Amino acid sequence: MSVKSNTVNTVLGPVPAEDLGVVTVHEALLSVLPGAQYAVDVTLDRAEVFTTLAARLTEFRAAGGGTVVDATGMFHGRDVRLYEALSRKTGVHLVASTGQGPEELVGGYFRTPQTDPPTPWPAEKFADLFAREITEGMVVPRVERRGAAGLIATAATRTGMTATDESLCRGAARAALRTGVAVSLRHGHDAVHDLDVVLDEKLPAGRVVVGGLDRGDAVAAGAPHAVARRGAYVALDHVGATGEAHLTDTERAALVADLVRAGHGDRVLLSCGATGVAKGHPGTDVPYSHLLTAFVPLLRERGLGEEDTRRILVENPRELLSVR
Repeated sequence: MSVKSNTVNTVLGPVPAEDLGVVTVHEALLSVLPGAQYAVDVTLDRAEVFTTLAARLTEFRAAGGGTVVDATGMFHGRDVRLYEALSRKTGVHLVASTGQGPEELVGGYFRTPQTDPPTPWPAEKFADLFAREITEGMVVPRVERRGAAGLIATAATRTGMTATDESLCRGAARAALRTGVAVSLRHGHDAVHDLDVVLDEKLPAGRVVVGGLDRGDAVAAGAPHAVARRGAYVALDHVGATGEAHLTDTERAALVADLVRAGHGDRVLLSCGATGVAKGHPGTDVPYSHLLTAFVPLLRERGLGEEDTRRILVENPRELLSVR
């Protein structure tokens, strides 16, 4: 039987889970499209990046925030030294993640067939890769490991899970079982199917959060309630987003209230999917603080009280991120 520790892996080391405060669970700090760092038209001035991120994190803290989870995984600009400095400067706890996906964003080395006849990288190889970033520290190119990842983040292809995506998801689940760190799964075409792949590895549903469940197609399919009924966490992680793909904040608040009324308040997580600094791709330019300054008032209008909002913003993410 697994036993919950009272600590969470942050970039500055383990901290008591009760110290996290308000947590936004699916954000990006520095997000670099793989390969963009080599483009002649892309600049990566670390001092400028630091200044921008520090301002955004300070704003989040001033609004009442405590912890930001960078759920971008291994190869999308993760800069552990930078995050350590940002956490010290701003006082915001930062949780970094290991993991990869979806297939189109996985490096060619990890898509190279490892078997005869050719197959994707085996799940066990991904499991070892991810687990070592938790037990030995996250890789800082090229020869250093530094700090333990606090989350295993993976994603399925939007049009449907590929064979490589499945290896990634199964590897993430196995690494979670070995290390006690939870899995963040951004679903592809079918959230319930993708969740079931992870659960097939015998990872308890309460150690999984499924992201993207405020997409219009996911809501139309009934995925938020279906995922919650399975016992996994439901991440409505595009708060503040505009466009046809996602709910509006008003619709999103109504969905939160509906989940709470259905008895799933202990399964709901929120974030903006914001990008602090984006390089090589358009970021999601929403302040991390938007969750607290603009969205929480909408929850109040929908009848959610202090106990409900605290459970969603503080207690649920604390349970998810605590190392088991």
